[in-house]
Amino acid sequence: MTLRFLAVVALILGAAALLGYLNLIGKGPLASPALRHLRLMKDRMVAPDSVTQIGLPAIQALPRGATLADYAPLERRGVSIDGYVQRMARAMDDDVHLEVVTASRGETGRDSAYVTAEVTPVWRRHSLRWSYGALAAAFRPNHGSRTPWDGGPRRVRISGWLLYDFQNVSDPSAWSLAESSPRVSGWEIHPVTRIELWDEASHGFVDYAR
Repeated sequence: MTLRFLAVVALILGAAALLGYLNLIGKGPLASPALRHLRLMKDRMVAPDSVTQIGLPAIQALPRGATLADYAPLERRGVSIDGYVQRMARAMDDDVHLEVVTASRGETGRDSAYVTAEVTPVWRRHSLRWSYGALAAAFRPNHGSRTPWDGGPRRVRISGWLLYDFQNVSDPSAWSLAESSPRVSGWEIHPVTRIELWDEASHGFVDYAR
């Protein structure tokens, strides 16, 4: 009887944990409208028709703590950022998480404040060039690869959809922006739909196709 009772309790707890996780990622029946919207935005499969160049100050200036009705229209914008990937990591949902900075570590001597960009499984699917290992070799990040890159991070241009991840809202201080390496905002580029690498020979960006 005790074993059967424990099995039932374990089943209930497992189902509750699964339901909680699904709600958290916007797929469960009890997920809020904001979470459902966030999931839809993260899972976009079409690239924006056009992109606008954006930098850290512009991303910091985007509204925080706004209502869904206020920030959703801004997520219809395609944007690109020119910089370097200082860190790569695999997220729990299988996204490849990128920390994009506007100056390389060689220029600053340390990691610096960054904008988040996410390469989602949908955009990596069936592509060896957009696999984690291939992207690490292309970006040459300071962190996230076992290989030490003698040349340091490579200059890149990352393009995709603007997205407000209200679950990761941050409000870094002026000191941390100058002296540390915080995430500058809950706004990010998610999903990444295009990657370009700087080519020294042509002195311009070249497409790193999927």
